Amino acid sequence: MTKIKEKIKNIKEDSISNLKSFFVQEYFRNVIVIWLLILSLAINLANWLILKLLIQPVDFPVILHYNVYFGVDLKGSYLQVFGIPLIGLFLFLINNLLSLKVYQGGERIASYLLLMATLMAQINLIIYSLSVILINY
Repeated sequence: MTKIKEKIKNIKEDSISNLKSFFVQEYFRNVIVIWLLILSLAINLANWLILKLLIQPVDFPVILHYNVYFGVDLKGSYLQVFGIPLIGLFLFLINNLLSLKVYQGGERIASYLLLMATLMAQINLIIYSLSVILINY
């Protein structure tokens, strides 16, 4: 029993050590990278909070997409609205991993462009969320 506890303790310590060494990299000490990451994550968090506070559980379909030419072209459950910030979180993770790899390869400007694209996507998604709220409520 003590061997199992020791193994679990070793795995836990190794995981913490690996996580610390991951965030000590030069990438996470760059001011531009830090600001872009913080802004993107803050906008995504704001998107989640806005939807959580303003979307009411309803038993009828809500409008998820409206087009000027065709009108309402997508309806669904109120829970599907939370897919918007989920897509933003997915884009945040993928672009940040790509940005890290590009930065480690020596292409800082390309890394900054990926992070800026993440920020712009987050801004677009929060505008989309606000549009869905305005259409429905």
